[in-house]
Amino acid sequence: MKAAIIGLPNVGKSTLFNALAAAEVPTENRPFCTIDPNVARVPIPDPRLDAVAQAAGMQQKVQATLELVDVAGLVKGASRGEGLGNRFLAQVREADAAVHVLRCFESGRVTHVTGAVDPVDDAETVNTELALADLATIERALDSARRRAKSGDPDLKKRVEELEALHEHLARDGVPAPAPPPADTPALLTAMPTLYALNVAEEHLAKGGPADQAEQYAAQHDTPAVRVTAQLESELAAMPREEQQDLRKGLGLPHETLQRFMQALRTLLSLNTFFTAGPSEARAWLIPQGQTAHHAAGRVHTDFQQRFVRAEVTPWQAFTRTPQAQPDLKGRDYTVRDGDVLRFRAG
Repeated sequence: MKAAIIGLPNVGKSTLFNALAAAEVPTENRPFCTIDPNVARVPIPDPRLDAVAQAAGMQQKVQATLELVDVAGLVKGASRGEGLGNRFLAQVREADAAVHVLRCFESGRVTHVTGAVDPVDDAETVNTELALADLATIERALDSARRRAKSGDPDLKKRVEELEALHEHLARDGVPAPAPPPADTPALLTAMPTLYALNVAEEHLAKGGPADQAEQYAAQHDTPAVRVTAQLESELAAMPREEQQDLRKGLGLPHETLQRFMQALRTLLSLNTFFTAGPSEARAWLIPQGQTAHHAAGRVHTDFQQRFVRAEVTPWQAFTRTPQAQPDLKGRDYTVRDGDVLRFRAG
């Protein structure tokens, strides 16, 4: 699974990427500091993994990860190719979700492309460009469908009607209709699951500042939002762990900010976490909600999936209380639940 970090220039996209990936990509005070995308596998901290590892007596732990892509800043007119628009939009289309960074901090050292900090206006600018790009995509598909529908094929006529309805709804509301788009329609940017990352000053990490308006905007659009101090978190990420903890304590900062952010992204992508314990490590794995034990076996190893017999299933809470408790035996069609500890039996 892949998430693209998007937003206007100079809002803190690369800084957030550095914080999450413990990387050091350039974060200069100029538009298009990022041209080629930065990519990293980012762990999803999960205290349940610590509990599972401790109960199983495992010293080594492997966290689940998601791929994050830091793409170039979008500017007004990107849908017409302004700035790095075409390249930007192509990179976003390859992702499964978007992390939309909104600048909610004032700074004389970091210029804003419009000259004023207004996260709601920034969000509208980006969302308008995404909608315009989608309209152009639908118009191309509609032109092709209309030409082919001249043959009189009723299925092609129906496709034209569906695309026309989709175009009308998107042009009016800026988002596609809730109904699934017609078959073979290219992926729409406005339909992509989105998480707003509200990049705030330290004093506004809990509440206050421009992020209050951004949170209201996100709620109105039924989109999750998480506050994060990207600059401070990126500086902390470059420090040894003990120094990080000491500085957080001294500044009164919560330890779980980035953890909450990555967990929110996991939820956005409708992913469940399951755990394995043994023979030498405890490990967290991601799987789309609704998938079965047979699919989970394939995530661990293709041999397990091919030779799958059944799975031993224990909820993580029960496992941490009594690791030797008798597990439930489940077949290939068992739907994996979030937090299951699984052991696979292969024949």
